[in-house]
Amino acid sequence: MTTSLLTVVAAIVLSVPQAYAETYVAGQIGFVEPQDLSDGEVTQAQISGLSISDQPLQNTLSLGGKLGHFFTKARWIGIETGLSYSTPHIKEGSLVFSGPGGSLTSPILAGVHQRMITWDNSIIFRYPRFRLQPYIGIGPSIYFASLKGPDAPPGQSATAFGFNAEIGLRYYITRSWTLFGEGKYNYARINYSSNDSDPNADPFAFKATYTPLTFSLGVSYHF
Repeated sequence: MTTSLLTVVAAIVLSVPQAYAETYVAGQIGFVEPQDLSDGEVTQAQISGLSISDQPLQNTLSLGGKLGHFFTKARWIGIETGLSYSTPHIKEGSLVFSGPGGSLTSPILAGVHQRMITWDNSIIFRYPRFRLQPYIGIGPSIYFASLKGPDAPPGQSATAFGFNAEIGLRYYITRSWTLFGEGKYNYARINYSSNDSDPNADPFAFKATYTPLTFSLGVSYHF
């Protein structure tokens, strides 16, 4: 009896229909654990050459969607593009500026709101023989960041290029519907600069490394 039940469960989990549609759209929700903005440096022309201490970021939720396609003649490889939105705000604290003349600690600064839109593009590798399919992916990303705060002038934004790497599991409920969970690492060197056309823009500009980890759950429709 037990052996028969295990056989049935294994057949449901591992068996796969004879053919799958290979294009899919997906929606997902995730938890973002960003590392500190690190290796900061001032890029404003008048005072460039100073380094900035790391700036801690708040954990946040993310919402996203993606579109992908697996190739018919090589079902183990595909391409994927996706957009995600998150708000990894900069926490309240002080900054330490360091340069040839020594270091200076700023007063306590109010937290700064940060909006991050990430456009990931990846090559995906999967094991396509079973309903439960592990996959990995890697590729370039584009980051659209903007900063604002209750005590900070508006106008600071950034666009940067970087990369992403992901690993996940996808389970085919039917030929058309799947559930998936994945972890993703992103990396970008972001130059936060002022919008010169905005008279109220914050003149302070700096560059820092952004490296979040994102853990997501989602559902996809294949057609």
